[in-house]
Amino acid sequence: MSQQNSKGYSPLAARMRPRTLDEFVGQGHIAAPGRLLRRAIQADRLSSIIFHGPPGTGKTTLAMVIANTTRSRFIPLNAVLTGVKDLREAISGARKRRDERNRRTILFVDEIHRWNKSQQDALLPWVENGTVILVGATTENPYFSVNPPLVSRSRIFRLEPLGPEDLRMIAFQTLADPERGYGKLKVQLDPDALDHLVNVAGGDARSVLNALELAVETTPPDDHGAVLVDMAVAEESIQRRSVLYDRDGDAHYDTISAFIKSLRGSDPDAALYWLAKMVYAGEDPRFMFRRMLILAGEDVGLADPHAIGVVTACADAFDRVGLPEGRFHLAEAALYLATAPKSNSALAFFDALHAVEKEGKTEVPSHLKDASRDKKGFGHGEGYLYPHAYRDHWTAQQYLPDALQGKVFYHPSGQGYEKGISLAVNQRREAQLAAMVEGGIAAPREVLTFSPEDRARDRWLQRTINQNGTNLARIRDRILAAAEIERHGIVLDLKAGTGLLTWEAVRRTPEGSVWALAEDEQTATGLRAQALRLNVMDRPVIMAGPLEKIRELVSSEGEGRVRFDALVGRNVLLSIHDKDAAVEAMAQMLAPDGIISMVEGFPRGGQRIYDLVDPEGLDGNLVKKWVAAEETIYEDSTDPMVNWTQDDLTCAFDRAGLLTGHFHVEETAIEILVTDPVLSRWFPETHEPPDTPVRPSYRERLAALLTPDQVEQIRRYLTQELAGKQIRWITESIHVVANRK
Repeated sequence: MSQQNSKGYSPLAARMRPRTLDEFVGQGHIAAPGRLLRRAIQADRLSSIIFHGPPGTGKTTLAMVIANTTRSRFIPLNAVLTGVKDLREAISGARKRRDERNRRTILFVDEIHRWNKSQQDALLPWVENGTVILVGATTENPYFSVNPPLVSRSRIFRLEPLGPEDLRMIAFQTLADPERGYGKLKVQLDPDALDHLVNVAGGDARSVLNALELAVETTPPDDHGAVLVDMAVAEESIQRRSVLYDRDGDAHYDTISAFIKSLRGSDPDAALYWLAKMVYAGEDPRFMFRRMLILAGEDVGLADPHAIGVVTACADAFDRVGLPEGRFHLAEAALYLATAPKSNSALAFFDALHAVEKEGKTEVPSHLKDASRDKKGFGHGEGYLYPHAYRDHWTAQQYLPDALQGKVFYHPSGQGYEKGISLAVNQRREAQLAAMVEGGIAAPREVLTFSPEDRARDRWLQRTINQNGTNLARIRDRILAAAEIERHGIVLDLKAGTGLLTWEAVRRTPEGSVWALAEDEQTATGLRAQALRLNVMDRPVIMAGPLEKIRELVSSEGEGRVRFDALVGRNVLLSIHDKDAAVEAMAQMLAPDGIISMVEGFPRGGQRIYDLVDPEGLDGNLVKKWVAAEETIYEDSTDPMVNWTQDDLTCAFDRAGLLTGHFHVEETAIEILVTDPVLSRWFPETHEPPDTPVRPSYRERLAALLTPDQVEQIRRYLTQELAGKQIRWITESIHVVANRK
């Protein structure tokens, strides 16, 4: 008896459906350890979600995993088979469970796009008030096929077609499983046969399992009881690749978009590929010709005025010939457009249209008005110069309204036919302009200037703090942009501090997760307090401890397998003595295709205080001693802030197996008002030693090599030259972007 019969005719794809997250294959961007969806399922803290993706990618499977994991009541509905009546019954039961037993209900709606607007609207109030948690599944773009209010209350998770390795793993699991698959049979699957099944399936796990089921169930065992699935059997089991293409769905719009952009980009090979995909899927040829006619006017234009004629002729020929021979005319039109010179100068019309909307009512110049009716009474048409009466059939005169004199809408390109008319158009414009100025066609207009009160300028003394905030925001955005963070990414902020990077990373990863490392428990407590304003599943995982122990800290959170897509940080290594160990720890936590993006302050290359003043006012010997004393600050081999160079940092990354693809040193100048507090920080009064160690002050640094009198002379000179003045303070920072070698 076959395996299928022993399971009561249950299809193989249904039998092999994963029951837990550990059995689930693929979709690592949303289901891998550390991702938001996985954490939400494991913690049983789901909010309303919608799974969107092609068939066979795991949407219904994830819903079943949720059903097997959650402590909530799970109610499945199929939008094709159910309607408002079934929904009302489900809602009634959910309300009863919530009111009587305080138990949540998860409502799974498969193919939710099949419900019309009124059916989806009937669900909305119960999702909004929390009676049910919606889990929807759809092959259509939910932003178009699901009501906006439902979308706005749900997280959207996009599932991608499964990769070849994922499909192979599913096939191997099926052959090895003795209960649900073919583990009790001697199935020999040739590698080339498996490659064929995987290739033709196109990322659809169901297609692979259906083909494998057909191959095994219809192939008799040989004399040794083995079922041999070779290439011939595989080809019979799955012969024609299915193409995901719905004329009202994403595939329709995305494919025609790719086709048009390939034509516009003059790539005939890509144009033919996308054209073939549309023809293969049964797209309406008239739709394709219509789009090509639009492109002939919009993107080819006057660079090749014959393009519209060629496409029109091909469309007419297709109407007479039809399919399949009409495909020649589709291909000819596409190839002509793809290889034609391009010009979008016809878009000048829309500039003119905008001018009409903006200008409102404008008078037609009198000499251009109709002379057949009002020439005698109002002088309409008087002064019009008939171009054919002049050499080259052209003469300079005003054609635009007075308010638009000199306005240029049309810009000829330098392509094809249009290149030949470009010179003539520009020469006539130049002559037109000369006639306007010299002949008085356009009266010169008075130019008035006015400078309004600049309040920002009046507050320049107070803008240091604002400027510093702006600079930090710029650094934050640069770090995160280089990290290429995706919505489902797992991000580690290597030095959370105040959360400069942490909170922005949370905003950028609504379907991922953010981890933040604080230097001490006090900082971590502050970050956790700020995180309370977020939904529990949106909160970052906040840890406290040294960077060198990051692996142990992550494991202590119960996520030992987590590796991060992006490690980000600012001044991560600045105060760490063993930078090699810290970089090695970072490398261990980086995913194989992950990115490290960090900006490190480089005090060694920053501002020197002695450079802020003109040294001419001091004794030359004292100046030399001053410079030498200050430079010793940056030569202290025991100070982790300054005892390293740019090469040291590069070598540390190299030894950890990381490639620094981007290593940019940037100099930043900020405006600082030198106030008494600033001077006091440089030269503090002498007090009792503090309880906790602090970095020596500038006074103490100088005092190591200078006498107290010399230090006092320098203090007085700096006060005299800088007090109350605004200075430019130069800092250097290094932006490092690295990944695995």
